[in-house]
Amino acid sequence: MNAAVKPESMGNAVFGQPDERELRDRMKKELPADTFKAQTWRVVWFLPLQLIIWGGIAAILLAGLPWYANLGLGLLVGHTIGAQALLAHEVLHGALGMSKRWQNFFGWLGFGPLIVPPEFWRKWHNVVHHGNTNTGDADPDSFGTLRRYKTDPKQKKFTKLAPGSGTWYSYLFLTYSFTFHAQLVLWFQARRRKQFKGFDRSKAIRQTFYCMAVWALLAMISGPLALFTVLIPFMVANALGQGYILTNHFLRPQTATNNPLDNSMSLRSNPVLDRLHFRFSHHVEHHFFPKMGHNMAPRVRKWLEENHGERYMSMPHGTALKLLYTTPRVYKSSTELVDPNHPERVFDLLPLQREFAASNR
Repeated sequence: MNAAVKPESMGNAVFGQPDERELRDRMKKELPADTFKAQTWRVVWFLPLQLIIWGGIAAILLAGLPWYANLGLGLLVGHTIGAQALLAHEVLHGALGMSKRWQNFFGWLGFGPLIVPPEFWRKWHNVVHHGNTNTGDADPDSFGTLRRYKTDPKQKKFTKLAPGSGTWYSYLFLTYSFTFHAQLVLWFQARRRKQFKGFDRSKAIRQTFYCMAVWALLAMISGPLALFTVLIPFMVANALGQGYILTNHFLRPQTATNNPLDNSMSLRSNPVLDRLHFRFSHHVEHHFFPKMGHNMAPRVRKWLEENHGERYMSMPHGTALKLLYTTPRVYKSSTELVDPNHPERVFDLLPLQREFAASNR
C-alpha cells in the first residue's frame, strides 16, 4: 500500500486531516433535520422510467420506424436505463427507506439491465468501496498502486483499456466498463478478498446469468433490431454511469483517513441533466451521507462551499472527462498518477486540487 498523503497546508485549510467525523457531526447539527430523512416518495420516479424503457423498446419492435427514429429511441432507452440505475443506487443505500425486500425489487429494476444483482452491488459498493475509498489497493473501484503492477507485470496490459492510456480502444471504455468491471469484481475479487467474506458469491453468479438470459431473449426477439433494443441501450447506460463514476475518485489522492473532502470529487453538471440524473454529480456529499436522498445534496454542497471551500473539490463535468482521458490511472504515490507501461508519464494531483478547490471560493 502507498504511504498515505501527509496533511498539507492549503490557504486556511489543511488537506488530508482526519476530521471527517467532526464534519459529519457539524453538518447534522447545522443543516435542517429533514435533510437526512428518507425520501420514500421519490420511488414514484421508477414508473415513468419504466414506461419510457418498455415503451421505447415496443416502439422499435412494432412501429416499423426508419433507422434514425429507432436510433433516437435506442439512445433514449439507454439514457433512461442509466438514469434509473442512478436512482436505484440511492435505493440500495437506504436513502428512500423501505424494507430490504422492496429495496432489492427496485435494485433489480435499476441494476439488473447492467447485469449487477442488487445484493452483490450492496456488498461491493456500500460495504467494500465506501469502506475503503481510494485506499491503496483495497478499493475495488481503483486501478490501485504501482506496487500491484510490479508484483504482477501482466496486469499492465489491463491498464491499456483505461481512459488516459492513449490507446484508441480506451475511448470505448465507458460504453461497457461498468458491467465489465462488475464481472471482474464478482468472479475474481469477491473470491479472494477478505472484505467479501460471508458473501454468497455463487448466488450472485446465478443471478448474473439470469440477467444475461433476459438480454439474450430480447436480442432473439428483436433480430436485426437488437442493435437498437440491446446494443445501443446497453452501451449508453454504461457510458452514462461511468461518465460520473470514473470521475468521482480517479482524479483524487489516496488518503490515510476515509475523508470524502480529500478522496472524492463532485461535478458541476448541466442543471437539466443534473436533475434527470438525480443529482449524482453531488458525490462528495454522497460519501459523507450515503443514506441521504440526493435531492437534499445541494444543501450539503452549499455548506461545504461556505465552510470548506478551500478543500471541497468540484469541477465542470466536461473538464473532468477531459482530464480523465489525459492523465494516467495508477498511483505511483498517494498524490501522483503514473502509467505503468510508460513510467515517465507522471501526473501530480495536488496542483489540480489547488486550482479547482480555489475556484469554489
